[in-house]
Order: sequence, then C-alpha cells, then structure tokens
Amino acid sequence: MRRRAVFLDRDGVINRAIVRDRKPYPPRDLDELEILPGAREALTHLRSAGYMLIVVTNQPDVARGTARATTVNAINRCLEQTLPIDSFRTCFHDDKDRCNCRKPQPGLLLAAGKDFGIELSRSFMIGDRWRDIDAGKAAGCTTVWIDCDYDEQRPVADYRVQSLAEAAELILSLTESPTTNAHTEAHSK
Repeated sequence: MRRRAVFLDRDGVINRAIVRDRKPYPPRDLDELEILPGAREALTHLRSAGYMLIVVTNQPDVARGTARATTVNAINRCLEQTLPIDSFRTCFHDDKDRCNCRKPQPGLLLAAGKDFGIELSRSFMIGDRWRDIDAGKAAGCTTVWIDCDYDEQRPVADYRVQSLAEAAELILSLTESPTTNAHTEAHSK
C-alpha cells in the first residue's frame, strides 16, 4: 500500500500570516515567525496516524525581489526543526513565470507524491487560500480550507474549518470512519 500524506500550506496554516488590510503576507524574517497555537499538537496527531507531513508553499516575494531565498529557507528550517514535518517544497516563482510548481498548479504535490510514493487520492491538502485548494484538487487530494476571512476569492473546498487543529481533528475522524457521519457533515462546505 502506498503512503498517505497531509500537504500543508505554510503561512496562515502552520505559522501566523502577517495580515494587512485583510490580505495575508509571509513573515519577513525569523523575528516575525510565530507558530500558530495548536499547530504542533495537530501535526503530531497526524504523524501518529501515519500521515507524511509535507509543506507546499508559494514564496513569490523572492521572484519579486522583496524577499531573499535564504530568509525563506531559514524560516522553513526553523519550522522543520521545531515541528514534525517530513519535507518542505517551495516555489519561488511569480505568476508571470508560468511554472508548474506555483499553486494553483499541482506541481509541488505531484513531485512529492512521486518522490515519496504517496497515494494522492488518499491524501489531504490543507490551505488558507484558493490557490492551495485548487492545487490540492488538481492533484486529486481531499481539500480542507482554513477560513481566515481574507479579502480575496473564496475557494470551493471539500471541507471548511477555522484552524489547523480543527483540520487535523476532521482528517483523523475521516481516517477512523471513511463513511460520512454527522461529525464530518458539520465540517463540510
């Protein structure tokens, strides 16, 4: 049997996004990095249930010249050393680059699936933005949207939650009981 994974966006899912005018931005440096409450416990529970944990993150500020790849990588390393994360996959491109790794394209998920032998149809994508959800759908994953009330396009996800902790609880309930029940219906769209 192939592995299962939970793919996670970084900013706004694992660590606090810097929100200005209801729009999310990544932390500029390690001083601005704040792991969200409950993230460590949620990831630990998912890992204990046998899921690989893979962060897939767009970091277009590098292509835009407003951030350095070394800073983004330092933030990723800090999170990887602090949390039970198996791998980071980062896209440094902007939309104009037309790459297949920038979400909503599924390239980061597909490459990780191939590299780690992951069965994408048994895996989940957790994100706080439409790009995350669209990438997860395109890769064949079940999608879980963390609704942070940003002023932007709202995705059509399989499930909507308010936090990573709630997302983990949902995924674990689906793992325990693959049939639809009242608990999962309460979390769906």
